[in-house]
Amino acid sequence: MIDKKKAVQVEDKAVLIGVIQNEHTDVQVNEYLDELEFLAETAGVKTIKRFTQRLKHPDARSFVGKGKLEEIRKYILLKSITLVIFDDELTGSQIQNIEAALDTKTIDRSDLILDIFASRAQTAQARTQVELAQYQYILPRLKGMWKHLERQGGGVGTRGPGETEIETDRRIVKDKITVLKKRLEDFDRQSFTQRKERGEFIRVALVGYTNVGKSTIMNGLSKSEVFAENKLFATLDTTTRKCVFEQTPFLLSDTVGFIRKLPHHLVESFKSTLDEVREADVLLHVVDISHPQYEEQLAVVNKTLAELSCADKLTITIFNKMDQFEKITFDEWLEEDVKLQILRELKERWEESTKGNCIFVSAIDKQNFTALRQTILNKVRDMYQIRYPYKAEYFY
Repeated sequence: MIDKKKAVQVEDKAVLIGVIQNEHTDVQVNEYLDELEFLAETAGVKTIKRFTQRLKHPDARSFVGKGKLEEIRKYILLKSITLVIFDDELTGSQIQNIEAALDTKTIDRSDLILDIFASRAQTAQARTQVELAQYQYILPRLKGMWKHLERQGGGVGTRGPGETEIETDRRIVKDKITVLKKRLEDFDRQSFTQRKERGEFIRVALVGYTNVGKSTIMNGLSKSEVFAENKLFATLDTTTRKCVFEQTPFLLSDTVGFIRKLPHHLVESFKSTLDEVREADVLLHVVDISHPQYEEQLAVVNKTLAELSCADKLTITIFNKMDQFEKITFDEWLEEDVKLQILRELKERWEESTKGNCIFVSAIDKQNFTALRQTILNKVRDMYQIRYPYKAEYFY
């Protein structure tokens, strides 16, 4: 299924739709749509316009109200829009109703993320994980998708499937999910064996929001060449490298990035990949401090780690992209002592919040990397004293 025709095409022009509910502000929703636009860009889609609507609750039939839907329809006709992307997850019937009203392909945030994952999956395990997530996404939406096919014209779709065909398709999807889960169990066993064969090494895992610079830090620390670029979900497959700092060896793993509203079925599908996080002795939580919503991103990752039962692990918070933070925060007229005061207060605040387990770096130009390596080395040696005390004396 992963090789199916992509949900989005390079030439697609899209509009983004967001609903402002009671707990959200206009600013927050625009920030969320900024991220959705970046997701769309990563998938090769050009965003033309955004639409937002303030509602107590999303409309059960079309998520947004009839008036807003009509406004969107007129704009689509005017600008020849080919794709509509909602920031929230839609039901099968909502997709069906929206597409009927707009006569334009409609997807939600989860579908867009799945599309990106499908294009980025390189290994057999990653492809299987994405395919499982795709089928789990489709299963509750089959009825709406059947009706969508009914409207397309041509072939069986023009006649409209009956309930028997829908039930048959549902059984096929369920059977496929069972097969994929079994295949992932085989991968799990292989991964478990590989982890056992690594021996008694302290394991360190890079975690964080997507596109915060984990792979760049991985490359800087391990002198390896892990794929890294300024796009969301550049890394799907876990990469593990052996590092040796001052005769002290440890294993360093780069993992898939987290994101706000990460679909639950995607987390479930990538359970085996996330086992690297569960089994790590030390976590390096990378944060893009130059991002305007970096505190919310940090909170999203902490929440996901809690869901993975990893919240209590020894964690070093790495505030990355300090070079970008200073460019954004400081203008050329700001006095040097004022800049130093701002930086000092920032660091004091997070040192208190993390109980001293934080460091500020710029991975792209290796700013403060010597201190980062020393911080990691100290934590790894401490962990050897706890886990493998009979080996620790050889690493000093």
